[in-house]
Amino acid sequence: MRHLLKSGALQLALAALLITPAYAQGPTYDLILSQGTVYDGSGKLPVITDIGITGQRITGIGDLSEADTDNRVSVRGYAVSPGFINMLSWASEALLIDGRSQSDIRQGVTLEIFGEGRSMGPLSPSMRDAMRARQTEARFDIPWTTLGEYLEHLVAKGVSPNVGSFVGATTVRIHELGYANREPTPTELSRMQKLVSHAMQEGAFGVGSSLIYAPAFYADTDELVALMQAAARHNGAYISHLRSEGNQIEASIDELIEIARRTDAPAQIYHLKIAGKKNWPKYERVIAKIESARSAGIDVSTNMYTYTAGSTGLDAAMPPWSQEGGYAAWAERLQDPDLRPKIAKEMAVDANDWENLLLAAGPANTLLVGFRNPELRVFTGKTLAEVAQFLGKSPIETAIDLVIQDGSRVQVVYFLMSEDHVKRNIALPWMSFGSDAGSYTNAGVFLNRSTHPRAYGNFARLLGKYVRDEKVIPLTEAIHKLTELPAKFLHLADRGKLAVGHFADIAIFDPANIRDVATYEDPHQYAQGMVHVLVNGEWVLHNGAHTGALPGQVVRGPGWVVAP
Repeated sequence: MRHLLKSGALQLALAALLITPAYAQGPTYDLILSQGTVYDGSGKLPVITDIGITGQRITGIGDLSEADTDNRVSVRGYAVSPGFINMLSWASEALLIDGRSQSDIRQGVTLEIFGEGRSMGPLSPSMRDAMRARQTEARFDIPWTTLGEYLEHLVAKGVSPNVGSFVGATTVRIHELGYANREPTPTELSRMQKLVSHAMQEGAFGVGSSLIYAPAFYADTDELVALMQAAARHNGAYISHLRSEGNQIEASIDELIEIARRTDAPAQIYHLKIAGKKNWPKYERVIAKIESARSAGIDVSTNMYTYTAGSTGLDAAMPPWSQEGGYAAWAERLQDPDLRPKIAKEMAVDANDWENLLLAAGPANTLLVGFRNPELRVFTGKTLAEVAQFLGKSPIETAIDLVIQDGSRVQVVYFLMSEDHVKRNIALPWMSFGSDAGSYTNAGVFLNRSTHPRAYGNFARLLGKYVRDEKVIPLTEAIHKLTELPAKFLHLADRGKLAVGHFADIAIFDPANIRDVATYEDPHQYAQGMVHVLVNGEWVLHNGAHTGALPGQVVRGPGWVVAP
């Protein structure tokens, strides 16, 4: 017997016997979300069940009523969903000011995706200087150079949501060509491709373009193909604000499809819309064009925001040639007695070779929301038509003067789209969602400017107005389009779905009460109905209150190369 007790095999057997009862009780969880109505993100019908979380990840789904935990929270009666993915976020600077991301966290957004044409890297010294010069009351340091360094800096500083980015085609162009209106030389294009490749290895998701704005407007299709070829070698995607969303929208979609075809890369259209009432009849042809490409095996998809108005600058009301060289050169041309009449004349013409959003919306439907110059902020919330009447000038002359006096492009809201198209877009099976806005706290420096209500209500508006109230699509489908659908486009293997092993990014809300509150008149109002939000297993919103936690991580694309 003593001989047997000394044997290693018997000792192992006895040890196993002794610990068997502990295993029989099941694993220990840091947190159990009990008896919620779980929508896993796949689009399947929900089930009432428990979710167990250990550390940053989901480690159990099912009946965990007997499981061991010191932290069991009942979420009975609430929808439990994967955290939402904001496919078009402009929170890249706002999060440097306040990392809590309050306006998006309070809607359930746990991943912010940047890079619509411009990204926070790569930066040249002159680009860094220009970024510093643009800062007003909201100021931040710029210690990074590359896109990856920016993302790491942001997370080190502390953010509540996860963050990721496309590399901006505009940013890469400015890095090598500045604001020149010309083609890159072969050497410059090669350097641009190397910048894209490096960003992909740092974890960019692909190349993002925004082609109605100078200097992006100056890039031709071949240049964009070349950049995407560099990204495609790292399994990157192409995502684009089309060259036109109005008069030339069909040709612009053809360009996106051509880029996808020539690079064998998936492509997504930013904020699909038909801009300008005269263009609304094109809707059926636009959708048919996308469906035709998809049927031919080209992976084309779209995202959108849930409003009939967009928001950008008065630069989208002026010819791109006038903006060559950047703001200083643009403002100089606007004051040139020979060039100013030429610019004003072109602003009054409905051209097909550039996108004139002022004509598409009209001065009475152009709302002024963002000024750098404090003296001009008395006009915030007024239409361009109202300000023009007050000043005794034409709307075009007023727009030109405001750009000069403000030292910026002046942020505006353009009412452009059809409510019927918003609803029809929501129902498209290949549609995901992006706010096209920052994520703010409704206090401090953020209140110095107005904004578009989509910054506070885009996702809650989908779930409240369009899902619950108007029943455009069922809740299961809406959650799928907010979670697993964009996660697959981004090649995210362990986010976007409630599954064992996935990161515990979770949104818990009251389907009966979730709603947007922000308006065009008073946009700085948080959405209602989001009860809890977890990011990487940590409470960020608890019982409707922000906890102050900053557990956000960098989420990287498929080309990421781990540094040795």
